[in-house]
Amino acid sequence: MGMNVTEVTDGIFRLSANAEPNSLLFEGIWPIPNGVSMNSYIVKGEKVAIVDGVCGWDGVPETLFEQFDQMGIKAEDIDYVIVNHHEPDHSGWLEDFKKIRDDFQIITSVKGEPLLEAFYEITNDVRTVKTGDSLDLGDGRVLAFADIPNVHWPETMATFDTKSGTLMPCDAFGSFGAISDAPYDDQLSREEIDFFEHEAVRYYSNIVAAFCLPVKKAIKAVEELPVKIIAPGHGIVWRKDPWKIVNDYKRYASYDKNPAKEEVTVLWGSMYGMTEKAVKPLVEAIEAEGVKVHVHRLPESPLGDVLTSAWTSTGIVMGMPTYEYKMFPPMFAALDELAKKKVKNRKAFRFGSYGWSGGAQKELDELMAKHKTGWDFLETVEFKGAPGKEDIELIRQRGTELAREVKRMVAEAPAIA
Repeated sequence: MGMNVTEVTDGIFRLSANAEPNSLLFEGIWPIPNGVSMNSYIVKGEKVAIVDGVCGWDGVPETLFEQFDQMGIKAEDIDYVIVNHHEPDHSGWLEDFKKIRDDFQIITSVKGEPLLEAFYEITNDVRTVKTGDSLDLGDGRVLAFADIPNVHWPETMATFDTKSGTLMPCDAFGSFGAISDAPYDDQLSREEIDFFEHEAVRYYSNIVAAFCLPVKKAIKAVEELPVKIIAPGHGIVWRKDPWKIVNDYKRYASYDKNPAKEEVTVLWGSMYGMTEKAVKPLVEAIEAEGVKVHVHRLPESPLGDVLTSAWTSTGIVMGMPTYEYKMFPPMFAALDELAKKKVKNRKAFRFGSYGWSGGAQKELDELMAKHKTGWDFLETVEFKGAPGKEDIELIRQRGTELAREVKRMVAEAPAIA
C-alpha cells in the first residue's frame, strides 16, 4: 500500500493508501480487480484537522506517519479528527491513534457517536454535529457539516471547507481503482477518466445501489453548495470538473427506476451444456440489433461483475436449468442480490432446460414478487433436455424482441435533470 501526500488546494492535503488489484475482498465480499484507494485529508487553518483517516487494515499504517513527516506535521499537531463515516476502512486507525495521543477532539454525527464506542470503546472528547453546524479552524477556514444519511450507512455526513469550496463526502461520489501519482481529474487523460467512470459504476452498484433515494437527496444538498472540488474517500479528486462525478452519480441513482443504457446483461448457468446451447444464438440476436451485451456465466463470474453490468443494463436475460424442482442455485443467489441492490424495472427474459420436471419458473416468479422488482418479462422459453431447432429460433426471436424493447425504453426515458 503505497502512500503519497499531494496538495488538493491551498491548505488542504490528500493522504492516500492503495489496496492493490485483487489484494483483498472489499467489505469481505467484493473483488477489486483494479484495486482501490483509501483517501484522507489534512485541512490546515490555525488549527489542523484530519478528515477520514486512512486505514491500512493493520491498525495505524506506518506510512500514514511518513506522510505526516512529508507535510512537516506530527501526530501531536492534529487538533481535530473528523469522522464522516465509521466503516472501518475509514475509522479503523482511530483505536491505535488514541494510544499514541488522546488529547484531540473527534467530530462526528449524532448517529456516529455510538459507533465510536461500539467499534473502539471511544467515549471521551467527542463532539457531535448535524447539518448547519460548523468548525472554525482559524485563518478564515471554516468547515461546515451536513448529514447525508444512508450514503451508505445511517451515520454518514459530509464536511465542506467553505474557504476553498472543497467537499469531503467520504464514500459518496467515490470509486474503485488504485491511483498512481496522478490523483486529480485535471492530471488525467480522457481514457483515464473513462476508466474511473467504469470503476465508479462498479463501486456504486456493489456498495451504494441499495440506497438510491438517499443518494438523490444527498445530490440535491450538494447542488445547493458552492462546490469547487470534490474529494471523496475512495477514488480520484475532482477539481477540474467536480460536477462530472455528481452528474454520474445522479445518472446511476436514476437507474433504480428509469431505464438505464442500451445494454443487456445475459446471466447463464448450465449443468451439462443443454441450456448453454441456446446462449450464443440469443446473444447474436441481441447484438444484431445494435445493443451491447454483457455475458456472465454463473457461478464462475464474480457477483460484483454481475452487479456492475446489470446496473447499467435496461434488459436482463436469465439462461438457467431447473435444478431439483427449483432455480439453478447460483442463479437464485445472483438474482436475489440484484433484487436486494434495487435493480428494478428491467425488461427481462428467461430460457432454460429441464429434465424430468420443471419448477425453476415458479421459484423465479416467487422471487420477483417477494422483492417487488417490477421486471417486465417476455414469455419464457423452456425445453426438455437439449433445445431443438424450433426452440433456438424462438429464443432468437425473443432476443430480437428484447433488444428492440430496450432501445424503445431508453429512447422514451425521461431526461435526467
